[in-house]
Amino acid sequence: MSATEAAPASPAPGPLERVASELLPSLGADGVRARRAPYIEVFERLDAFITRQRDTGAEVLRFPPVMSRRQLERSGYLQSFPNLLGCVSALHGSEAAIRAAADVHEQGGDWTRSLAASDLVLSPAACYPLYPLAGGRGPIPRDGLLFDVAADCFRHEPARHASRLQSFRMREFVCIGTPSQALAFRDAWMERAPRLAEQLALPSRIEPATDPFFGRVGQVMAVSQRQQALKFELLIALETNTAPTACMSFNYHLDHFGLAWELVDRAGERAHTACVAFGVDRLVLALFCEHGLDTRRWPPTVRKALSLP
Repeated sequence: MSATEAAPASPAPGPLERVASELLPSLGADGVRARRAPYIEVFERLDAFITRQRDTGAEVLRFPPVMSRRQLERSGYLQSFPNLLGCVSALHGSEAAIRAAADVHEQGGDWTRSLAASDLVLSPAACYPLYPLAGGRGPIPRDGLLFDVAADCFRHEPARHASRLQSFRMREFVCIGTPSQALAFRDAWMERAPRLAEQLALPSRIEPATDPFFGRVGQVMAVSQRQQALKFELLIALETNTAPTACMSFNYHLDHFGLAWELVDRAGERAHTACVAFGVDRLVLALFCEHGLDTRRWPPTVRKALSLP
């Protein structure tokens, strides 16, 4: 290159990259990030905003980031999404056996070969621990049941983009009841969600969607899910040159969990379930990408909705 030739300019980072660089430092693995104070503040205020949307009478439950492996297996997750599941493994056996396994690392070996699965898995969605809990309580009342649940969830889909975290916070409102109750709950939230996005000044749209079912059989399941109009997503563009990101989902499960966990009413009729899921981390990213890093300069309507000082 001659002295008069300039090196090609690097493309300017997009909004998502700038937000991630400032607020979400990487922790050495794709899709695993820390959260800095400005992000945490908006996260907590958005969480409070979501709480204010909760239906009257909903029971509030907060779940740990792990759940029973046997319960998840019974719920059918392993058949649908085995590639996304994370199982908690541990060193088992006598003190001598565990010490010997740990010492392998000091000798330059692979200590993980001694790991064996425990009875825990990482929760892939906030609502999965709910259904066995509800199933153990007896018949579903005539008016159905409403829940507000949340958990730190995990899905093994590492990516460099901050919009696809392996560990993320999920908040869900869940309905357990008759088919008409569950479907009405799902459809009502599809009407409410765009208005909430408007309050946050986030351009959005709702489109039919499918879950990321695994393999060839999963492709058939996805077609069936779309044909039955069981899943929809609220999409928000984090960057203008990329496809919009799903930040909320609206799901009607039919009697899948009712069958798995014997959720029935007093007449013995199988319960249906539905949920609306808030991808809280993605919504926070959308706010920063759309309105900038300085929350003091966000639109007054957004600051009011989030009760920002």
